[in-house]
Amino acid sequence: MRVVLIGVSHWHTPFFLDPCLEIPDVTIAGVSDADPSRAEPIAAKAGCKAYTDYREMCAVLKPDFAFALARHSDMAALARFLIGQRIPFAMEKPCAINATEAADIAARAEAAKLFVAVPYVIRYSPLVETILALNEPIQYLMFKFIGGMVDRYRQQNVEWVIDRKTSGGGPLLNLGVHFMDLCRVLLPGADLKVTGAMMSNRNAHLNIEDHAVVLMQGGGASCMVETGYLYPAPNSVFDLHYSIRTENHYFAARDDSTLEIVSNDRQRTMVPMKLTNVHFYSTFVRDTLQRLKDGRKPIADLADNAAAVALVEAAYAMAPLG
Repeated sequence: MRVVLIGVSHWHTPFFLDPCLEIPDVTIAGVSDADPSRAEPIAAKAGCKAYTDYREMCAVLKPDFAFALARHSDMAALARFLIGQRIPFAMEKPCAINATEAADIAARAEAAKLFVAVPYVIRYSPLVETILALNEPIQYLMFKFIGGMVDRYRQQNVEWVIDRKTSGGGPLLNLGVHFMDLCRVLLPGADLKVTGAMMSNRNAHLNIEDHAVVLMQGGGASCMVETGYLYPAPNSVFDLHYSIRTENHYFAARDDSTLEIVSNDRQRTMVPMKLTNVHFYSTFVRDTLQRLKDGRKPIADLADNAAAVALVEAAYAMAPLG
């Protein structure tokens, strides 16, 4: 399988590149970025050519699959191009800068019957199967996921992610969208509605929020998602707290590797378990390429992404920064 990577200045590039380099029947045929100084080191590592124009790269190489990364403001145009060229791809969330664009590209992919995956990778966490396997009504979901401060994006030369014009939002859209999606997964078929929201930029004083809290209800459950750019920590290190209440059990995670399960009769079990997104990108890459080969649907697609982004946008509308 001949694979290309688009937009390799994105900080998630290693999450896609490194697994591909380990898969025997996958070849990185090319990489692209508008900044050649960012594309060339990646191309050297992959042993391929670097391009500055992804359209030229795809025309020349005719890849079997693309991992597509970009500024949020450029994602929808990139998705439309790949859909138009009928190139199967995976696009880093949120795949668009707003809900209208997210819905548009989802509809285009559906009409084209094209395989498009979105890395809502926490779906691979054993947390999901552990809770759903109990087949108990879920009453409460709470996810707190606070990432590093905004200076890490300046250090990685991706300042666009902390400017609303190019990112569309702050940590709620960039990080919290994982948990909007996870609430939908754990409450299948629920008509989730945003019932409350709070946004603040008092730490970084930018035109994006650096802290957000969103309340939702649906499917007989109440949900809360809290996220921020507040933790003095590098990439992939989080202040993480999850709490899930089902009819007969309480689940609690206070770090990224252990889930506490307490039954109503006070029996307590500690289960080693990976709980953050960073652990599952390699799984996503391998599983996505295998699903494409097998003719199966991706674990999450552009319609799933559009639903999650719509919840984010509803929260922004309810609590604008002003």
